[in-house]
Amino acid sequence: MRRHRVESKNRMIKNILDASAVLAVLNGERGEKKVVPLLAESAISTVNLTEVAAKLLETGMDEASAQLAVAVLGIGEIVEFTEDMAWEAARLRPLTRQYGLSLGDRACLALAIKLKIPAVTADKEWSKLKLCKVTVIR
Repeated sequence: MRRHRVESKNRMIKNILDASAVLAVLNGERGEKKVVPLLAESAISTVNLTEVAAKLLETGMDEASAQLAVAVLGIGEIVEFTEDMAWEAARLRPLTRQYGLSLGDRACLALAIKLKIPAVTADKEWSKLKLCKVTVIR
């Protein structure tokens, strides 16, 4: 998997994946069929990758297997969570507090806003926000 700073302008990336979207695919959950065709043209932030990895390890999967499970998905890019992204996610806190968005949620949204592309999530609450385009998978 390639790692790029948020400033990269890879034109192949058309979506930002929330951990919930990736986990839907990995766990065979409802909505996975909407996510699978998007994987190669999507990016995920290292914060959301951390959430995915943590969930896989919590199930008892060893780290090497978890890394392989994520790698075979073929996600287009893994984007480092930079200081600029940290400030963007922090600015979103007052705007999203009433919806109960986590740091991971705000990291995903911050990256989508920064790159001006849709965020893909299983969280319906995000569609109430008018911060960026949101694709809800279920």
